[in-house]
Formats: sequence, structure tokens, C-alpha cells
Amino acid sequence: MVELYIDADSCPKPLRAIVLKATVNRNLKAFFVADRPLKDVQQAYEEHTALLRSDVDQEDERRMIKSPITMVVVESGEDRADRWIVDHASKDSIAITRDIILADLLAQKGATVLDDRGNVFTNENIAERLSLRNAMTTLREYGVFADKQKPIGPKEIREFSAAFDREITKALKQKR
Repeated sequence: MVELYIDADSCPKPLRAIVLKATVNRNLKAFFVADRPLKDVQQAYEEHTALLRSDVDQEDERRMIKSPITMVVVESGEDRADRWIVDHASKDSIAITRDIILADLLAQKGATVLDDRGNVFTNENIAERLSLRNAMTTLREYGVFADKQKPIGPKEIREFSAAFDREITKALKQKR
């Protein structure tokens, strides 16, 4: 089963909805990791569990059936969610994060990493992105500019959705 790891603290709600829908429709295992429970994830878990249990008559069997959606709540603190994801992800995992440092750690493990704009990071291309991040950080520290990422809109949602679907399809084909 393909495993997804979502840095849910920074993942916009419309993108979480895309991931939740794919998890249900394609029978994926998804870990949403944050320092607080997320209502949309909890609701999706409950609804999917109820759906999976609806065809089972035996009460004992029904209780054993649970959705593969997991809300992992870590302690508050810098990089706690990131550390959990790095500790649990593997080379066959797909991760979603805006954090380029986390993306680098996951790419080093061989995981496929997407950001919230649909960019795919691998061990081969992450170094360039890290260099760019470091240069931008230096420019911000010198007051050259304040880096503001454009808010997520319909175009970014479409781009993320297409990239996410492409990577899921590729991972499922490799699992066969």
C-alpha cells in the first residue's frame, strides 16, 4: 500500500481535501502530521471508517475495520512534526510539505516529495532548491526584500492536483 506523509500544519485545506479524496478512492494510507488535531482530517477518517464498516454484519469484525487515514498529533515545538515524518517515511513514501529542509531529508531517504505548488523534489534536484532558499534567506536578512509567497489559488490547486495524481499513479504502478 502506498503511504502518504503530509506536513499538515502548513498544508492548505483545499490540498488536504485532494489528498483525503485520493486516500479514500485509491485505498492509500495517509498520515497527516500536525501539532493539533485537524477537523477535516478527523471528519474524513470517521466518514471513511463508517463507509468501510457499512457492508460488514458481524459487530466484532466491524470494530476491527478502520480507515487508513491517520491524524498524528505531535507535541508543539519546532520541527516535531518534521522529525516524526522523517522517522516514519521510507523510500517508497510520498510526502507533501512546504518545508524545503524537510523535503531534503525525505529526498535523501528516497521518498518522493511534493510541495503545495505541485513541484516534485528528488535527491537529484533538491540541492538547487536548497541553494535558492539559502540565497533568499540571506537577502531577507539584509533587508533586500520581504519574501511573500503568493496565496494559493485555483491555478496552484490544479497544478498540485495534477502533480499529486501523477506521482500516486506512478507509485501504484511500481507496487504491482
